Amino acid sequence: MAVQYSPGLEDKEAGPATRSDSLISNADIARLEKDGDQALKFITDRVEGEAIVINAETNRRLLRKIDLHIMPLMCIIYGLNFLDKTTLSYASIMGLQTDLNLVGSDYQWLSSIFYFGYLAWEFPANRLLQLLPLAKFSAFNVIMWGIVLTLFSVTSNWSGAMAIRFFLGLFESAVTPGFALFTTQWYTRKEQGFRTSIWYCFNGFAQIFGGLVAYGIAHGAETHGFSVAPWKIIFIFTGTLTIVVGITFLVIMPDSPLSTHWLTEHERVLVLERVRINQQGIGNKKWKMYQFKEALLDPMVWAFAAFALLSDIPNGGITNFFSLLLKSFGYTSQESLLYGTPAGAVEIVALLASGYLGDRLGQRIGEGALLFQP
Repeated sequence: MAVQYSPGLEDKEAGPATRSDSLISNADIARLEKDGDQALKFITDRVEGEAIVINAETNRRLLRKIDLHIMPLMCIIYGLNFLDKTTLSYASIMGLQTDLNLVGSDYQWLSSIFYFGYLAWEFPANRLLQLLPLAKFSAFNVIMWGIVLTLFSVTSNWSGAMAIRFFLGLFESAVTPGFALFTTQWYTRKEQGFRTSIWYCFNGFAQIFGGLVAYGIAHGAETHGFSVAPWKIIFIFTGTLTIVVGITFLVIMPDSPLSTHWLTEHERVLVLERVRINQQGIGNKKWKMYQFKEALLDPMVWAFAAFALLSDIPNGGITNFFSLLLKSFGYTSQESLLYGTPAGAVEIVALLASGYLGDRLGQRIGEGALLFQP
């Protein structure tokens, strides 16, 4: 058997929209069978000696269909991912520190322990994302972090709050790497930058939404009085919302294009052909030590690690202390909650603009370095 493919897409990486000369022969299939991913087996089982051509109209139709079904859920989940991290910042000026008897550096440790949990589970979570069904494992983590967040409302002391924050970081550690995998499964490299900026910019929407919700709860508590502490309502609301969205994600989100109910079998072949220009598969469960060693020796990997470290050090502090910082300038608690929302709007605009220009100009690293400057 010989399988012939044609990308049929105008792309600098894929070449012009013409029939491809690339051919997967029986020898190639035998050689790749051991390490090949699910997409290779799916294609070779269904296409025999047939060239796959995707014209511009078909490509646009598939892209719209993928965007419609994949992006909304990813955007909402990622927004909740940020919202749930900022609940501590909101709660810090809504009575949490008094009710939990936090003194000295207790709040600082409460902020930091989240990232200890995140670090402890990051590498195991990445391996499990590879081994287990991607959408189901991601949904499990979303539901669990929603449950953990809700349980924060019943904590009565610092040690209980520390345990909750640790497990919250643990379950949230799978979100960003999982979403990176979803994006590479469904989109070409030329499309990935802007799509990533779309779901990532929902951090900004979450900051706006969370600030308004926290302000409304604080204002309602002051005006009408609640039997439950306002900061507890924040955790109950955001945690319950996360659980509901996580269950929806579990039911709707496919693990890969191969298990998608809203695509016909022919459309699945076309979706796989679309992303073939990425020169990667859509899911391989085998650990390859040579690739791990190659990554450790790649200077770009360490450059990106340094970039992430240097940018996240101030980001973590601002996320957890933003409301307290605003209040220190003389604003009331309610004003501090409300005045934090414009920062979310700035983030949305900056991320969308950089994502679009990065894909358009092909200068993602240059733009990232420019935005990283203080």
